[in-house]
Amino acid sequence: MIVLVLPDLPTQDDLLEQASRGDQDALREIYVAYFTPIYQFIRIRVGDAQLAEDLASDVFLDFVVAVKGRGAGPRQNLRAWLFRVARNKIYDHYGHDRQYPTTTLEEWLPDTPEDNPEAQFVRALNLENAREALRQLAPEQQEVLILRFGQMLNLQETADIMGKTVSAIKSLQFRAVERLRQHLETAHG
Repeated sequence: MIVLVLPDLPTQDDLLEQASRGDQDALREIYVAYFTPIYQFIRIRVGDAQLAEDLASDVFLDFVVAVKGRGAGPRQNLRAWLFRVARNKIYDHYGHDRQYPTTTLEEWLPDTPEDNPEAQFVRALNLENAREALRQLAPEQQEVLILRFGQMLNLQETADIMGKTVSAIKSLQFRAVERLRQHLETAHG
């Protein structure tokens, strides 16, 4: 199980401000803090480690170019900006409808906190049933589960990354979990 520790938002905002002023140490700190989560997010989607590394590197190249371009980079919520660029890199390479490889998908589902019934439900699935259920989800549904439960992003960050409203993310997440439940009830019925 891979556990991600992302910088807290105030630290992230300070780093972003310093980077936008050309502070090389801040750029380096952002790279160190975010390369692994961005790589992991891409790796889930593409299923190829080398390609994921190349695309993650492109994300940070775009970030540096945007920051140095004065005004083109993120002004707030660095994490959401980086994940959105990563998502766009994946789409540029594969298109919008590529399914996640299910062999890597379950590796990224987090251990569930006691107070999160949806994540507990996903974790409790029989592995083979889980793979089949995950294959049944639309790519957007897979993506929302990865961002929310795999990357532990909040609703607003997920909405920003996916270009949707928070209520649309809630609905998408609900439908994904319901579809998983329905599939499992059918499989065990």
